[in-house]
Amino acid sequence: MVHDPVCGMTVDEKTSLSIRHEGEVHYFCSRRCLEKFASERGLSVSGVVCPPAGCKPVYKNKVFLVAGALLALLGASFFFEALVPFRASFLEYFHTIWLAVLIGLFLGGVIDHYIPREYISRVLSSPRKRTVFSAVILGFFMSACSHGILALSIELHKKGASNAAVVAFLLASPWANFAVTIMLLAFFGAKAFYILASAVFVALTTGLIFQRLERLGWVESNTQASPMAEQFSIWSDIKKRARAYRMTASGVRADVRGVLSGSAALADMVLWWILIGVGVASLIGAYVPEHIFHRFAGPTFLGMLVTLGIATIIEVCSEGSAPMAFEIFKQTGALGNSFVFLMAGVVTDYTEIGLLWHNVGRRVALWLPVVAVPQVVLLGIIANIIFK
Repeated sequence: MVHDPVCGMTVDEKTSLSIRHEGEVHYFCSRRCLEKFASERGLSVSGVVCPPAGCKPVYKNKVFLVAGALLALLGASFFFEALVPFRASFLEYFHTIWLAVLIGLFLGGVIDHYIPREYISRVLSSPRKRTVFSAVILGFFMSACSHGILALSIELHKKGASNAAVVAFLLASPWANFAVTIMLLAFFGAKAFYILASAVFVALTTGLIFQRLERLGWVESNTQASPMAEQFSIWSDIKKRARAYRMTASGVRADVRGVLSGSAALADMVLWWILIGVGVASLIGAYVPEHIFHRFAGPTFLGMLVTLGIATIIEVCSEGSAPMAFEIFKQTGALGNSFVFLMAGVVTDYTEIGLLWHNVGRRVALWLPVVAVPQVVLLGIIANIIFK
């Protein structure tokens, strides 16, 4: 299994579209990702067809499978009384988030179509403090699942981004991007701003601490040069694109197709995780007694540690974690525990630590939880005190 270099999704070489570039074969989850990769590098994609093993049929699509399973449960609830609580819980969640999900996917498509990845690469290689701030801000414009962000972060590292910037980008992107921001606001209302501000704070402070650790020689530095980034001017590129753009019917149609294509690709990446998260949260809300939450995941330090441990084990995309975190809040009233659940999946996830270990540096991977986890727990405690 390999990663799509555009969206970061895991793909199978035997059933994926591929293209060779500079002696290396790249595999893609969809033709759109392949075409985007090729257009950025001036490659031709004419004649690209499904691989010999065949393209993945619709019925094997993860969104189709998860949605089908949920619809089957909902349908069965009309014949089996035991499933009625699940149906009620699921419909409550669906009513809460459907509009937020659509808006998030649309904004993700806009960002994907209009913001070139070169802009991100350009500003993340400097050792200055503002590089960490830029990494966090740019993370806000990356509408991708946290699993996709992993691959993008490694790609940024290959292009010369500093290790501190990579860590800050990695921490900020899953929770500070547009799509998740809207979902969290739909779930938590104004309290979501505390979660978002805290996530940004953790990303900033962790990035700045990593810059300090680099200067002390306690973590590895990125030695990969990025000469093209030094020559590339974002402002000049924006002016060039603005001068070249023509408001024509064909141009508008191309923009609409580009935005919708980006939204569809993002939906294919994250929608099944959202459905899994809603499904699991609905099952918990319907069948797990409230006293279980208060006993094991309540607004106490022990409850927070239990929540941290559960989040460390559960491998769920950021969009899927949001409904589960809200269920914790709904059952216990502990906003801090919800925040810990959300952030722990980023700062303690074995997939992220493993990728950092093998691609960025072993000491970077080890220092990430050491630096970030205490901040997450402390901010969770503060949240439980403020929002009693």
